Amino acid sequence: MSRVYNFSAGPAMLPEEVLKTCADEMFDYKGSGQSVMEMSHRSKVYDGIIKEAEKDFRELVGVPDNYKVLFLQGGASTQFAMIPMNLMKNRVADYIVTGQWAKKAFQEAGKYGKANKIASSEDKTFSYIPDVSDLPISDDADYVYICQNNTIYGTRFTELPNTKGKLLVSDVSSMFLSEPHDVTKYGIMYGGVQKNVGPAGVTIVVIRDDLITDDVLEGTPTMLKYKTHADSDSLYNTPPAYNIYVCGLVFKWLKKQGGLEAIKAHNEKKAKILYDFLDSSEMFKGTVEKKYRSLMNVPFVTGDDDLNAKFIKEATDAGFVNLKGHRTVGGMRASIYNAMPIEGVEKLVEFMRDFEKKN
Repeated sequence: MSRVYNFSAGPAMLPEEVLKTCADEMFDYKGSGQSVMEMSHRSKVYDGIIKEAEKDFRELVGVPDNYKVLFLQGGASTQFAMIPMNLMKNRVADYIVTGQWAKKAFQEAGKYGKANKIASSEDKTFSYIPDVSDLPISDDADYVYICQNNTIYGTRFTELPNTKGKLLVSDVSSMFLSEPHDVTKYGIMYGGVQKNVGPAGVTIVVIRDDLITDDVLEGTPTMLKYKTHADSDSLYNTPPAYNIYVCGLVFKWLKKQGGLEAIKAHNEKKAKILYDFLDSSEMFKGTVEKKYRSLMNVPFVTGDDDLNAKFIKEATDAGFVNLKGHRTVGGMRASIYNAMPIEGVEKLVEFMRDFEKKN
């Protein structure tokens, strides 16, 4: 069977070249006589794999020396608690709520201190990003939190908020490595990898050294302290070893594509094809204000639930899978992460054009 074009929001497509390497090395990783899947995380061979993955990630992103890179578990959702547990010294944090995941993070933080919602786009079903140039930042806030690209609603921050000197914490899950990241602008930048970087099960946290301390909220479990993982180079307990290996292969693939500047140009070109069609279509309409459109997640609707359902079914039969939108938005959503080839988007647009003519 030929491979489908997978528009899933995550777990999502991986580069075919990476999958082929995984297949080639499945039984015997580089003459070790074993699969990475079977390998002890304390072995010399695996130590080489995780160290090389971190080295490639640092080079790719340009991570400064005063930041640690941690490969953690528990998904981005665990970070919703881990961040306040480790950073809420004054028990106050400011949240900009621009979608489902920022909202969940905001609610979780409320368990540990005073979480202030200083801006939100909920009034228009999260279809835009609020003005973040002059926000009512709390004087005693420990940090300001954003979700930089909203997977469900297809919006992205085109500029980072003016935090007025406060620490910026950002969930970059669905835009991770899709464009350059200026790490120095963040105290913590983190993301689940299952959208753009690798198989589900790894969360990468990039955290400034001075934020890694033993001074955490009372009752914080050992496993939820950044210091625990930083002190042991992400090997405090058994990490998701195989998944980190796959992420490492993706980092090499990205470097081969020309790095993050090159991948951004490629992603912009891909997104333009789909957005240009949506802007000219009589039947299909994008749901996001143009200025805030994500390069990664593109929600669209026909305005008719039956027609949406018909489109999703016929698209699936034609090999364009996982186009159903999130239940809170309805309609369709095409996630076009790094590994989605340009022809996948071109063929989808061709299919949509044809569907529009017939219906």
